[in-house]
Amino acid sequence: MPVELPYHSPTSDAIYTAFDFAKKGKIKREHRTLNAPGFFEDVTDPSRVDDFDWPDPTQYIDPDECRAVANAAPAGRAVLGVIWSAHFQDACAAFGMENAFMQMIQAPDMFKAVIDRIADFYIAANDIFYEATRGKLHAVLIGNDFGCQTGLMLSADMIRRFAFPGTRRLVEQAGSYNVKVIHHSCGSIRDIIAHLIDIGVDAIHPIQALAAGMEPRALKRDFGDRVSFCGGVDAQNLMVNGTPDQVRATVRELREIFPTGLIVSPSHEAILPDTPPANVKAMFEAAHLIDDG
Repeated sequence: MPVELPYHSPTSDAIYTAFDFAKKGKIKREHRTLNAPGFFEDVTDPSRVDDFDWPDPTQYIDPDECRAVANAAPAGRAVLGVIWSAHFQDACAAFGMENAFMQMIQAPDMFKAVIDRIADFYIAANDIFYEATRGKLHAVLIGNDFGCQTGLMLSADMIRRFAFPGTRRLVEQAGSYNVKVIHHSCGSIRDIIAHLIDIGVDAIHPIQALAAGMEPRALKRDFGDRVSFCGGVDAQNLMVNGTPDQVRATVRELREIFPTGLIVSPSHEAILPDTPPANVKAMFEAAHLIDDG
């Protein structure tokens, strides 16, 4: 049962849009500003990191509301806290994505100053949520998109250098509250799965079925004794263009590959809007029938 971390500020009603980095004009609140010029677009001096009006999560997260959303979860269900904590994607938005990648090379101290400040925000926000829901959460979903269809967006070394220090802090924080961590990244991320395992991630979301290197059998062979997986039901082609019988067959195959350690879901965090309802029904029915034995 997913429960969102409640967040309400003058500019956002979602923790994943807490930072208004748009430099030119306004972006719709439900969207990040990844492709727009960011507040720090032309800034290279780390001492100027405080030029931005950083939000204070203690002002915009109500512990009572956190408790209420966790307590509303049905009894007997695993409770998943959806906290995202997308510190790397937010850092990219702070500069504008292409510029952010250049900053990592040309002004690495500046990029690090921004991403560390963002990670500090999420650590503080999550502490409020964890304390208020202590004993109620079984796992949390965090994540940053590192993959494209054919490989990583940037080198594994760059990801380890700039993104993973914050990821490690987030994972260790969850562990201190005895909460498991599901880490989200779309795309082809095979080259960093071992590093995510070393950091302490408990499950990888999703298996993006058509992305390079994300074949379920190979993932099970190489990583299946150290981490669990979510996804694998291809949302790009199968769910949109396939038949219900093909969807059912894929679910059966995934459960044969992963008799334990798999959550059946689309190979994305959402079902695409052009997916036939019959295919959605087939996926859920097949998973339910297998689970019931």
